[in-house]
Amino acid sequence: MYKLVCFCAMTAWALSAQTSDGKLRIIAFGAHPDDCDGRVGGTAIKWAALGHHVKFVSVTSGDAGHQSQGGGALALRRRAEAKEAGRRFGIDEYETLDNHDGELVPSLEVRHQIIRRIRQWNADLVLAPRPWDYHPDHRYTGVLIQDAAYMVVVPNVCPDTPALRRNPVFMYFQDGFQKPYPFRPDVAVGIEEVIDKKVYATDAHTSQMYEWLPWVAGNLDNVPKDPKARLEWLRMSRGGGRGLSDVMRETLKKWYGAQADSIKAAEAFEVCEYGRRPSEQELRRLFPFFPGAK
Repeated sequence: MYKLVCFCAMTAWALSAQTSDGKLRIIAFGAHPDDCDGRVGGTAIKWAALGHHVKFVSVTSGDAGHQSQGGGALALRRRAEAKEAGRRFGIDEYETLDNHDGELVPSLEVRHQIIRRIRQWNADLVLAPRPWDYHPDHRYTGVLIQDAAYMVVVPNVCPDTPALRRNPVFMYFQDGFQKPYPFRPDVAVGIEEVIDKKVYATDAHTSQMYEWLPWVAGNLDNVPKDPKARLEWLRMSRGGGRGLSDVMRETLKKWYGAQADSIKAAEAFEVCEYGRRPSEQELRRLFPFFPGAK
């Protein structure tokens, strides 16, 4: 009991220290060690440039995501890639958990892992995939985040980590899936000016960008050998240059006004109704990139 009390006291002190600078605290969850990068990497760069605190979490180790490697060796490789990607993004931390890739289920144990990390980060904003996706790990990451929403404020759940006094805002990453309902962009952030940095950060995931994903897609032979040519190839294939939908255009106009017409690349987010329901004013505080932001 004494040890538990001491641990809780130290954790509470750490949380107090973390929030003393008045900056936002954002935590993003992906199923695998490269998932957050593509969905929120550009916005993360912009938050970090303003001094806000950003953490990426991979819920699995990524130990199955390769055509010729696997297990502990691949997990270690992907953890190192994620750490380097985090350094390039300029974010505070990129953590990779030890749950097996391809075997994630929304268990109580993993839910508690999520709850503890949201609390430890003292998050203002939590980001995650929607629970509808082609990959079961992606789907169950979305379910786990939904299940953690609200529970992060319940003191008797995971009592070893002090509960948050206020529920964060929870939001989903953008995706293209249409059932049971299509993604709704409540906020869209223009990232054209940081695309090159986002691509460079994503380039750190060598095992995925230049090996596994091209192999799965059947175009491994198209991957350039030269590092500079690889970056350009990655920029063309994953840099966000595929055009913006009419719905995205309308969302950008809401937040940027006339400036929206010049935006060619963006990342979008949908409010999850299970967290705190933010007003437009609060969303502008959480995304301090729009005209008139202080």
